Amino acid sequence: MSGISKILIANRGEIALRVLRACKELGIATVAVHSTADADAMHVRLADESVCIGPPPSRESYLNIHQIVAACEITGADAVHPGYGFLSENAKFADILDAHGITFIGPTAEHIRLMGDKITAKQTAMELGIPVVPGSDGEVTEDNLMATAHRIGFPVLIKATAGGGGRGMKVAKTEGELEEAFNTARSEAAAAFGNPAVYMEKYLGKPRHIEIQVLGDGEGNAIHLGERDCSLQRRHQKVWEEANSPALNVEQRMRIGQICADAMKKMKYRGAGTVEFLYENGEFYFIEMNTRLQVEHPITEAITGIDLVHEQIRIASGAGLSVTQDEVTFSGHAIECRINAEDPRTFVPSPGTITHFHAPGGLGVRVDSGAYQGYKIPPYYDSLIGKLIVHGRTRVECMMRLRRVLDEFVIDGIKTTLPLFQDLIANQDIANGDYDIHWLEDYLARTSA
Repeated sequence: MSGISKILIANRGEIALRVLRACKELGIATVAVHSTADADAMHVRLADESVCIGPPPSRESYLNIHQIVAACEITGADAVHPGYGFLSENAKFADILDAHGITFIGPTAEHIRLMGDKITAKQTAMELGIPVVPGSDGEVTEDNLMATAHRIGFPVLIKATAGGGGRGMKVAKTEGELEEAFNTARSEAAAAFGNPAVYMEKYLGKPRHIEIQVLGDGEGNAIHLGERDCSLQRRHQKVWEEANSPALNVEQRMRIGQICADAMKKMKYRGAGTVEFLYENGEFYFIEMNTRLQVEHPITEAITGIDLVHEQIRIASGAGLSVTQDEVTFSGHAIECRINAEDPRTFVPSPGTITHFHAPGGLGVRVDSGAYQGYKIPPYYDSLIGKLIVHGRTRVECMMRLRRVLDEFVIDGIKTTLPLFQDLIANQDIANGDYDIHWLEDYLARTSA
Protein backbone atom coordinates (compact mmCIF):
# COMPACT_ATOMS: atom_id res chain seq x y z
CA MET A 1 0.00 0.00 0.00
CA SER A 2 1.53 3.28 -1.10
CA GLY A 3 2.58 5.48 1.79
CA ILE A 4 2.67 2.78 4.50
CA SER A 5 5.36 0.09 4.61
CA LYS A 6 5.12 -1.41 8.11
CA ILE A 7 2.19 -1.46 10.54
CA LEU A 8 2.48 -2.00 14.27
CA ILE A 9 -0.67 -3.61 15.65
CA ALA A 10 -1.34 -2.04 19.06
CA ASN A 11 -3.75 -4.67 20.32
CA ARG A 12 -4.18 -8.35 21.17
CA GLY A 13 -6.49 -11.33 20.63
CA GLU A 14 -8.77 -11.83 17.66
CA ILE A 15 -8.69 -8.19 16.48
CA ALA A 16 -4.87 -8.18 16.34
CA LEU A 17 -5.01 -11.31 14.18
CA ARG A 18 -7.75 -9.75 12.03
CA VAL A 19 -5.61 -6.68 11.33
CA LEU A 20 -2.52 -8.82 10.69
CA ARG A 21 -4.37 -10.80 8.01
CA ALA A 22 -5.43 -7.61 6.25
CA CYS A 23 -1.85 -6.31 6.29
CA LYS A 24 -0.52 -9.53 4.79
CA GLU A 25 -3.12 -9.40 2.00
CA LEU A 26 -1.96 -5.86 1.20
CA GLY A 27 1.71 -6.81 1.25
CA ILE A 28 2.49 -4.68 4.31
CA ALA A 29 5.00 -5.82 6.95
CA THR A 30 3.66 -6.30 10.48
CA VAL A 31 4.84 -5.78 14.04
CA ALA A 32 3.01 -7.45 16.92
CA VAL A 33 3.33 -5.98 20.40
CA HIS A 34 2.43 -8.12 23.39
CA SER A 35 2.53 -8.39 27.13
CA THR A 36 4.41 -11.24 28.77
CA ALA A 37 1.06 -13.02 29.18
CA ASP A 38 0.51 -13.01 25.39
CA ALA A 39 3.91 -14.26 24.24
CA ASP A 40 2.30 -17.35 22.67
CA ALA A 41 -0.62 -15.53 21.05
CA MET A 42 -1.40 -16.40 17.45
CA HIS A 43 -0.84 -12.89 16.08
CA VAL A 44 2.57 -12.81 17.77
CA ARG A 45 3.48 -16.09 16.08
CA LEU A 46 2.39 -14.91 12.64
CA ALA A 47 3.72 -11.33 12.63
CA ASP A 48 6.94 -10.46 10.82
CA GLU A 49 8.33 -8.99 14.05
CA SER A 50 7.21 -8.89 17.66
CA VAL A 51 8.07 -6.71 20.64
CA CYS A 52 7.25 -7.36 24.30
CA ILE A 53 5.96 -4.11 25.77
CA GLY A 54 5.45 -5.02 29.42
CA PRO A 55 3.87 -7.24 32.07
CA PRO A 56 0.26 -8.51 31.96
CA PRO A 57 -1.63 -5.48 33.39
CA SER A 58 -2.98 -3.42 30.48
CA ARG A 59 -1.82 -0.11 31.94
CA GLU A 60 1.77 -1.40 31.86
CA SER A 61 1.58 -2.87 28.35
CA TYR A 62 -1.29 -2.29 25.89
CA LEU A 63 -2.10 1.13 27.39
CA ASN A 64 1.55 2.15 27.73
CA ILE A 65 1.92 4.79 25.02
CA HIS A 66 5.65 5.27 25.65
CA GLN A 67 6.36 1.57 25.13
CA ILE A 68 4.30 1.40 21.94
CA VAL A 69 6.02 4.45 20.43
CA ALA A 70 9.39 2.95 21.39
CA ALA A 71 8.40 -0.29 19.65
CA CYS A 72 7.62 1.71 16.49
CA GLU A 73 11.03 3.37 16.62
CA ILE A 74 12.86 0.10 17.27
CA THR A 75 11.18 -1.73 14.38
CA GLY A 76 10.80 1.16 11.95
CA ALA A 77 7.00 0.86 11.87
CA ASP A 78 5.57 3.91 10.11
CA ALA A 79 1.91 3.31 11.06
CA VAL A 80 -0.12 1.97 13.98
CA HIS A 81 -3.46 0.18 13.82
CA PRO A 82 -5.10 0.35 17.26
CA GLY A 83 -7.88 -2.21 16.70
CA TYR A 84 -10.71 -1.55 19.16
CA GLY A 85 -10.55 -0.91 22.90
CA PHE A 86 -7.25 0.01 24.57
CA LEU A 87 -5.88 3.13 22.77
CA SER A 88 -8.19 3.09 19.75
CA GLU A 89 -10.12 6.19 20.86
CA ASN A 90 -7.32 7.94 22.72
CA ALA A 91 -6.77 11.38 21.19
CA LYS A 92 -3.52 11.88 23.12
CA PHE A 93 -2.14 8.70 21.55
CA ALA A 94 -3.07 9.92 18.05
CA ASP A 95 -1.38 13.27 18.76
CA ILE A 96 1.81 11.64 20.04
CA LEU A 97 2.05 9.35 17.00
CA ASP A 98 1.58 12.34 14.73
CA ALA A 99 4.35 14.23 16.56
CA HIS A 100 6.66 11.27 15.91
CA GLY A 101 5.75 11.10 12.22
CA ILE A 102 3.86 7.83 12.65
CA THR A 103 0.50 7.37 10.89
CA PHE A 104 -2.44 6.63 13.16
CA ILE A 105 -4.85 4.36 11.28
CA GLY A 106 -7.99 6.06 12.49
CA PRO A 107 -9.67 9.47 12.71
CA THR A 108 -7.99 12.75 13.59
CA ALA A 109 -7.37 13.47 17.26
CA GLU A 110 -9.81 16.36 16.92
CA HIS A 111 -12.65 14.06 15.84
CA ILE A 112 -11.80 11.52 18.55
CA ARG A 113 -12.10 14.25 21.17
CA LEU A 114 -15.23 15.72 19.63
CA MET A 115 -17.15 12.44 19.58
CA GLY A 116 -15.56 10.99 22.72
CA ASP A 117 -17.41 13.36 25.03
CA LYS A 118 -21.11 12.46 25.03
CA ILE A 119 -22.30 16.07 25.42
CA THR A 120 -20.21 17.54 22.60
CA ALA A 121 -20.99 14.49 20.46
CA LYS A 122 -24.72 15.08 20.86
CA GLN A 123 -24.38 18.79 20.15
CA THR A 124 -22.30 18.01 17.06
CA ALA A 125 -24.85 15.45 15.88
CA MET A 126 -27.63 18.02 16.15
CA GLU A 127 -25.59 20.55 14.14
CA LEU A 128 -24.96 17.90 11.47
CA GLY A 129 -28.66 17.04 11.11
CA ILE A 130 -28.57 13.70 12.93
CA PRO A 131 -31.73 13.03 15.03
CA VAL A 132 -31.04 12.91 18.77
CA VAL A 133 -32.76 11.72 21.95
CA PRO A 134 -34.50 14.59 23.80
CA GLY A 135 -32.26 15.56 26.67
CA SER A 136 -30.29 18.17 28.58
CA ASP A 137 -28.43 20.91 26.75
CA GLY A 138 -25.23 19.98 28.53
CA GLU A 139 -24.01 18.78 31.90
CA VAL A 140 -26.65 18.23 34.59
CA THR A 141 -25.89 19.57 38.07
CA GLU A 142 -27.73 19.66 41.38
CA ASP A 143 -29.03 23.11 40.48
CA ASN A 144 -30.75 22.15 37.23
CA LEU A 145 -31.42 18.46 37.92
CA MET A 146 -35.13 18.60 38.74
CA ALA A 147 -36.05 21.28 36.20
CA THR A 148 -34.28 19.36 33.43
CA ALA A 149 -36.07 16.13 34.33
CA HIS A 150 -39.49 17.80 34.28
CA ARG A 151 -38.74 19.47 30.94
CA ILE A 152 -37.77 16.13 29.36
CA GLY A 153 -40.43 14.10 31.17
CA PHE A 154 -40.01 10.94 33.24
CA PRO A 155 -38.60 8.35 32.95
CA VAL A 156 -35.13 9.80 32.38
CA LEU A 157 -31.66 8.31 31.93
CA ILE A 158 -28.62 9.88 33.60
CA LYS A 159 -25.37 9.11 31.77
CA ALA A 160 -21.67 9.84 32.26
CA THR A 161 -20.38 12.35 29.70
CA ALA A 162 -17.18 10.33 29.34
CA GLY A 163 -18.97 7.00 29.71
CA GLY A 164 -19.25 3.70 27.93
CA GLY A 165 -20.12 0.08 28.58
CA GLY A 166 -23.06 0.96 30.81
CA ARG A 167 -20.96 2.49 33.60
CA GLY A 168 -22.20 5.76 35.03
CA MET A 169 -25.69 5.14 33.66
CA LYS A 170 -28.82 5.18 35.85
CA VAL A 171 -32.59 5.32 35.21
CA ALA A 172 -34.98 7.47 37.27
CA LYS A 173 -38.59 6.53 36.59
CA THR A 174 -40.06 9.03 39.05
CA GLU A 175 -39.15 12.27 40.80
CA GLY A 176 -38.47 10.31 43.98
CA GLU A 177 -35.76 8.25 42.28
CA LEU A 178 -34.01 11.17 40.63
CA GLU A 179 -31.56 12.34 43.29
CA GLU A 180 -30.28 8.85 44.09
CA ALA A 181 -29.85 8.03 40.40
CA PHE A 182 -27.96 11.30 39.89
CA ASN A 183 -25.60 10.74 42.81
CA THR A 184 -24.95 7.10 41.91
CA ALA A 185 -24.24 7.91 38.26
CA ARG A 186 -21.80 10.67 39.27
CA SER A 187 -19.98 8.37 41.69
CA GLU A 188 -19.69 5.59 39.12
CA ALA A 189 -18.53 8.05 36.45
CA ALA A 190 -15.83 9.46 38.71
CA ALA A 191 -14.59 5.98 39.64
CA ALA A 192 -14.64 4.57 36.10
CA PHE A 193 -13.54 7.56 34.02
CA GLY A 194 -12.05 10.08 36.42
CA ASN A 195 -14.79 12.50 35.40
CA PRO A 196 -18.03 12.79 37.43
CA ALA A 197 -19.91 14.91 34.86
CA VAL A 198 -23.29 13.53 33.75
CA TYR A 199 -26.05 14.53 31.39
CA MET A 200 -29.70 13.51 31.01
CA GLU A 201 -31.79 11.95 28.24
CA LYS A 202 -35.33 10.73 27.79
CA TYR A 203 -35.48 7.05 28.73
CA LEU A 204 -36.99 5.01 25.92
CA GLY A 205 -39.01 1.99 26.99
CA LYS A 206 -38.37 -0.73 24.42
CA PRO A 207 -35.94 0.56 21.81
CA ARG A 208 -33.66 -1.37 19.50
CA HIS A 209 -29.97 -0.56 19.20
CA ILE A 210 -29.21 0.28 15.57
CA GLU A 211 -25.82 1.43 14.35
CA ILE A 212 -24.68 2.75 10.97
CA GLN A 213 -21.25 1.90 9.58
CA VAL A 214 -19.55 4.86 7.88
CA LEU A 215 -16.29 5.44 6.04
CA GLY A 216 -14.74 8.81 5.22
CA ASP A 217 -11.57 9.80 3.41
CA GLY A 218 -10.91 12.96 5.43
CA GLU A 219 -11.36 15.10 2.31
CA GLY A 220 -15.13 15.41 2.39
CA ASN A 221 -16.06 12.11 0.74
CA ALA A 222 -17.99 9.60 2.85
CA ILE A 223 -20.26 6.57 2.45
CA HIS A 224 -22.39 4.35 4.65
CA LEU A 225 -22.43 0.54 4.59
CA GLY A 226 -25.88 0.01 6.07
CA GLU A 227 -26.87 -0.84 9.60
CA ARG A 228 -26.29 -3.45 12.25
CA ASP A 229 -28.84 -4.43 14.89
CA CYS A 230 -27.07 -4.85 18.24
CA SER A 231 -30.13 -5.02 20.48
CA LEU A 232 -29.30 -8.34 22.17
CA GLN A 233 -27.23 -7.05 25.07
CA ARG A 234 -26.36 -7.93 28.63
CA ARG A 235 -25.39 -5.07 30.95
CA HIS A 236 -25.07 -2.84 27.87
CA GLN A 237 -22.54 -5.24 26.33
CA LYS A 238 -23.46 -6.60 22.91
CA VAL A 239 -23.82 -10.36 22.63
CA TRP A 240 -25.43 -11.06 19.23
CA GLU A 241 -25.52 -8.71 16.23
CA GLU A 242 -27.34 -8.83 12.88
CA ALA A 243 -27.03 -7.10 9.53
CA ASN A 244 -29.40 -6.04 8.26
CA SER A 245 -31.80 -5.31 11.12
CA PRO A 246 -35.01 -7.40 11.16
CA ALA A 247 -36.83 -4.20 12.21
CA LEU A 248 -35.96 -1.91 9.27
CA ASN A 249 -37.06 -1.77 5.66
CA VAL A 250 -34.95 -0.64 2.72
CA GLU A 251 -36.32 2.90 2.76
CA GLN A 252 -35.55 3.40 6.48
CA ARG A 253 -32.08 1.87 6.04
CA MET A 254 -31.11 4.13 3.17
CA ARG A 255 -32.59 7.25 4.76
CA ILE A 256 -30.72 7.00 8.06
CA GLY A 257 -27.60 5.76 6.27
CA GLN A 258 -27.58 8.78 4.00
CA ILE A 259 -28.10 11.15 6.94
CA CYS A 260 -25.00 9.67 8.58
CA ALA A 261 -22.93 9.72 5.38
CA ASP A 262 -23.86 13.37 4.77
CA ALA A 263 -22.84 14.22 8.34
CA MET A 264 -19.44 12.56 7.85
CA LYS A 265 -18.95 14.56 4.65
CA LYS A 266 -19.60 17.81 6.52
CA MET A 267 -17.16 16.78 9.26
CA LYS A 268 -14.55 15.63 6.73
CA TYR A 269 -14.34 12.49 8.87
CA ARG A 270 -11.39 10.18 8.22
CA GLY A 271 -11.48 6.41 8.54
CA ALA A 272 -14.07 3.97 9.83
CA GLY A 273 -16.72 4.98 12.34
CA THR A 274 -20.06 3.89 13.70
CA VAL A 275 -23.00 6.16 14.46
CA GLU A 276 -25.19 4.53 17.10
CA PHE A 277 -28.92 5.04 17.62
CA LEU A 278 -31.81 3.91 19.71
CA TYR A 279 -34.76 3.11 17.43
CA GLU A 280 -38.36 3.10 18.62
CA ASN A 281 -41.72 3.61 16.87
CA GLY A 282 -40.08 4.34 13.54
CA GLU A 283 -37.77 7.06 14.91
CA PHE A 284 -33.98 7.11 15.28
CA TYR A 285 -32.28 8.80 18.23
CA PHE A 286 -28.50 9.36 18.21
CA ILE A 287 -26.71 8.11 21.32
CA GLU A 288 -23.00 8.13 20.43
CA MET A 289 -20.38 7.71 17.75
CA ASN A 290 -17.51 5.24 17.99
CA THR A 291 -14.47 6.57 16.15
CA ARG A 292 -12.92 3.17 15.51
CA LEU A 293 -13.51 -0.29 14.13
CA GLN A 294 -16.32 -2.16 15.91
CA VAL A 295 -16.17 -5.72 17.27
CA GLU A 296 -19.15 -6.56 15.04
CA HIS A 297 -17.66 -5.19 11.79
CA PRO A 298 -17.51 -8.65 10.11
CA ILE A 299 -21.27 -8.83 9.55
CA THR A 300 -21.11 -5.62 7.53
CA GLU A 301 -18.25 -7.13 5.53
CA ALA A 302 -20.37 -10.24 4.94
CA ILE A 303 -23.33 -8.38 3.42
CA THR A 304 -21.31 -5.82 1.44
CA GLY A 305 -18.17 -7.75 0.46
CA ILE A 306 -16.08 -4.75 1.54
CA ASP A 307 -13.05 -5.35 3.80
CA LEU A 308 -13.23 -2.59 6.42
CA VAL A 309 -9.63 -2.99 7.60
CA HIS A 310 -8.39 -2.74 4.02
CA GLU A 311 -10.41 0.47 3.74
CA GLN A 312 -8.94 1.86 6.97
CA ILE A 313 -5.42 1.26 5.72
CA ARG A 314 -6.21 2.68 2.26
CA ILE A 315 -7.63 5.86 3.78
CA ALA A 316 -4.72 6.29 6.21
CA SER A 317 -2.24 5.90 3.35
CA GLY A 318 -3.97 8.64 1.36
CA ALA A 319 -5.46 6.33 -1.27
CA GLY A 320 -9.05 7.24 -0.34
CA LEU A 321 -12.17 5.09 -0.54
CA SER A 322 -12.19 2.09 -2.87
CA VAL A 323 -15.94 2.41 -3.62
CA THR A 324 -18.57 5.10 -4.06
CA GLN A 325 -22.00 4.97 -2.44
CA ASP A 326 -23.56 3.90 -5.75
CA GLU A 327 -21.21 0.90 -5.87
CA VAL A 328 -22.19 -0.39 -2.41
CA THR A 329 -24.62 -3.32 -2.61
CA PHE A 330 -26.21 -5.36 0.16
CA SER A 331 -26.50 -9.11 -0.19
CA GLY A 332 -28.23 -11.50 2.19
CA HIS A 333 -28.16 -11.55 5.98
CA ALA A 334 -25.39 -12.02 8.55
CA ILE A 335 -25.27 -12.75 12.28
CA GLU A 336 -22.34 -12.53 14.70
CA CYS A 337 -22.16 -14.34 18.05
CA ARG A 338 -19.53 -13.19 20.52
CA ILE A 339 -17.93 -16.27 22.06
CA ASN A 340 -16.69 -15.38 25.54
CA ALA A 341 -14.68 -17.40 28.05
CA GLU A 342 -17.49 -17.19 30.59
CA ASP A 343 -19.94 -19.44 32.35
CA PRO A 344 -23.04 -19.32 30.11
CA ARG A 345 -25.38 -19.01 33.11
CA THR A 346 -23.52 -16.81 35.60
CA PHE A 347 -21.17 -15.05 33.12
CA VAL A 348 -18.28 -15.46 35.54
CA PRO A 349 -14.99 -15.36 33.54
CA SER A 350 -13.41 -18.74 32.83
CA PRO A 351 -9.70 -18.35 32.03
CA GLY A 352 -7.60 -21.46 31.53
CA THR A 353 -6.19 -23.83 28.92
CA ILE A 354 -8.21 -24.84 25.86
CA THR A 355 -7.85 -28.61 25.62
CA HIS A 356 -9.79 -29.07 22.37
CA PHE A 357 -10.64 -26.46 19.72
CA HIS A 358 -12.54 -27.17 16.52
CA ALA A 359 -13.97 -24.30 14.50
CA PRO A 360 -16.98 -24.94 12.25
CA GLY A 361 -16.78 -24.46 8.49
CA GLY A 362 -18.76 -24.51 5.29
CA LEU A 363 -20.28 -21.95 2.99
CA GLY A 364 -21.00 -18.60 4.65
CA VAL A 365 -19.13 -19.39 7.88
CA ARG A 366 -16.32 -17.29 9.37
CA VAL A 367 -14.60 -17.61 12.73
CA ASP A 368 -12.42 -14.73 13.94
CA SER A 369 -10.38 -16.06 16.84
CA GLY A 370 -6.82 -16.19 18.03
CA ALA A 371 -7.57 -19.29 20.10
CA TYR A 372 -6.18 -22.75 19.39
CA GLN A 373 -5.80 -26.11 21.13
CA GLY A 374 -3.37 -25.68 24.02
CA TYR A 375 -3.79 -21.90 24.15
CA LYS A 376 -3.97 -20.49 27.67
CA ILE A 377 -6.57 -17.76 28.06
CA PRO A 378 -5.09 -15.23 30.50
CA PRO A 379 -7.21 -13.77 33.29
CA TYR A 380 -6.10 -10.18 32.73
CA TYR A 381 -8.17 -9.09 29.73
CA ASP A 382 -11.60 -9.02 28.14
CA SER A 383 -13.18 -12.48 28.01
CA LEU A 384 -13.87 -12.41 24.24
CA ILE A 385 -12.06 -15.35 22.65
CA GLY A 386 -13.70 -15.45 19.26
CA LYS A 387 -16.51 -14.36 16.99
CA LEU A 388 -18.72 -16.66 14.96
CA ILE A 389 -20.04 -14.96 11.81
CA VAL A 390 -22.61 -16.66 9.60
CA HIS A 391 -24.00 -15.38 6.28
CA GLY A 392 -26.98 -16.58 4.26
CA ARG A 393 -29.07 -15.41 1.32
CA THR A 394 -31.98 -14.76 3.69
CA ARG A 395 -32.38 -14.41 7.44
CA VAL A 396 -34.05 -17.82 7.61
CA GLU A 397 -31.13 -19.44 5.78
CA CYS A 398 -28.69 -17.60 8.03
CA MET A 399 -30.47 -18.81 11.17
CA MET A 400 -30.51 -22.42 9.95
CA ARG A 401 -26.81 -22.21 9.14
CA LEU A 402 -26.09 -20.74 12.57
CA ARG A 403 -28.00 -23.58 14.25
CA ARG A 404 -25.83 -26.07 12.37
CA VAL A 405 -22.45 -24.44 13.08
CA LEU A 406 -23.17 -23.94 16.78
CA ASP A 407 -23.46 -27.71 17.04
CA GLU A 408 -20.08 -28.10 15.27
CA PHE A 409 -18.13 -25.59 17.35
CA VAL A 410 -15.99 -27.32 20.01
CA ILE A 411 -14.10 -25.46 22.75
CA ASP A 412 -13.17 -27.67 25.70
CA GLY A 413 -11.18 -27.03 28.88
CA ILE A 414 -12.94 -23.79 29.74
CA LYS A 415 -16.53 -22.62 29.97
CA THR A 416 -17.86 -20.56 27.06
CA THR A 417 -21.07 -18.81 26.03
CA LEU A 418 -21.70 -21.27 23.17
CA PRO A 419 -24.61 -22.93 25.07
CA LEU A 420 -26.31 -19.53 25.41
CA PHE A 421 -26.41 -19.13 21.64
CA GLN A 422 -27.79 -22.63 21.24
CA ASP A 423 -30.63 -21.57 23.54
CA LEU A 424 -31.19 -18.31 21.66
CA ILE A 425 -31.30 -19.92 18.23
CA ALA A 426 -34.17 -22.12 19.46
CA ASN A 427 -36.20 -19.19 20.82
CA GLN A 428 -39.28 -18.08 18.87
CA ASP A 429 -38.79 -14.35 19.60
CA ILE A 430 -35.29 -14.55 18.13
CA ALA A 431 -36.57 -16.50 15.15
CA ASN A 432 -39.13 -13.75 14.55
CA GLY A 433 -36.59 -10.96 15.08
CA ASP A 434 -38.86 -9.66 17.82
CA TYR A 435 -36.58 -8.28 20.53
CA ASP A 436 -35.30 -4.99 22.01
CA ILE A 437 -32.36 -3.92 24.18
CA HIS A 438 -34.01 -5.30 27.32
CA TRP A 439 -35.02 -8.67 25.87
CA LEU A 440 -31.88 -10.66 26.69
CA GLU A 441 -31.66 -9.58 30.32
CA ASP A 442 -35.37 -10.33 30.79
CA TYR A 443 -34.85 -13.74 29.18
CA LEU A 444 -31.85 -14.54 31.39
CA ALA A 445 -33.79 -13.49 34.50
CA ARG A 446 -36.70 -15.78 33.53
CA THR A 447 -34.60 -18.80 32.64
CA SER A 448 -32.30 -18.60 35.67
CA ALA A 449 -35.13 -18.18 38.19
